[in-house]
Amino acid sequence: MGSCMSNNTGDPEALRKHREVEKELKVHAKKQATQVKVLLLGSGDSGKSTVLKQMRVIHNDKFTPLEVEAYRQLVFNNIITGLKMLNEALPELDSSLWSQNAEGWSRSNDVALPDNLQYFFSNLSRVFERGYTPTTQDIIRCRSQTTGINETVRLRGHDLHLVDVGGQRSERRKWIHCFEDVTTILFLVSLSGYDQCLFEDTNANQMQDAMAIWDSICESEYFKTTNIILFLNKNDLFTEKVKTSPIRRYFPDYEGPEGDASEGRNYFRRRFLKLSNKSSHNSANAGRPAVRKREVYTHYTNATDTELLRVVMAAVEGWLIAVAL
Repeated sequence: MGSCMSNNTGDPEALRKHREVEKELKVHAKKQATQVKVLLLGSGDSGKSTVLKQMRVIHNDKFTPLEVEAYRQLVFNNIITGLKMLNEALPELDSSLWSQNAEGWSRSNDVALPDNLQYFFSNLSRVFERGYTPTTQDIIRCRSQTTGINETVRLRGHDLHLVDVGGQRSERRKWIHCFEDVTTILFLVSLSGYDQCLFEDTNANQMQDAMAIWDSICESEYFKTTNIILFLNKNDLFTEKVKTSPIRRYFPDYEGPEGDASEGRNYFRRRFLKLSNKSSHNSANAGRPAVRKREVYTHYTNATDTELLRVVMAAVEGWLIAVAL
């Protein structure tokens, strides 16, 4: 009967297992303390996967031969897909050869043509050379729908873990699985999408869709105190586009001068910050307990420009590490 009341406190084997578990827990806790988890969010075609590829380039994480071959196939796929879309769009655009028709390029927003189309069309002779191997810029320019990509960069003794969960609407239901232990959100918006439809829905505006996602993120209970880094991306395309495509045509409350890229950028920045502040105000009015105010940091970027992004990411990474300490 006494054996039924015995415990294993003095059992050498039980003590050994206990110490092993304690050791594993300490190792796990130490590893967790050095991890910075950044969740990449934004609508489709905002440049999230481009940022991930640029992170590898910036930190000299070379693409493997298998990856390069996969990107070579993707380049051809992008060109063929672009040709098909262009062929379908020509009647609407009243255009024949875009390489000789600047007006045709300026109206690409009407039919959701990909941003990389002009780049690859300008490099067709090189791409179709025998033995073609994609350059780093070719790889960066490649477009594919992301369904969940993770990249980990070792930075100043910390693992910077970036998670891209995909921006197309079909992928958004999966975001909830990535919410745990998020240090910061990196939210990307395509500035040039202010006059473009979604790739997967030609009746929806890219910028309006991005604002709707942003609003839901700011209102989410998961992210009430999570700091957000806002990349207003594709600034180079936006700067050229506003010269011929009036912002007010798509956003009637815009009061700045048409064709002024600086005023246009500031307008969209204010729109996103206003939505963020609205969510904080709503929480206060709902009588919820006071929480630490969320910080929003904005940067104007061009994710295909490695040197520009190198400077921006150096500042962002430094801030992320400081937050993690």
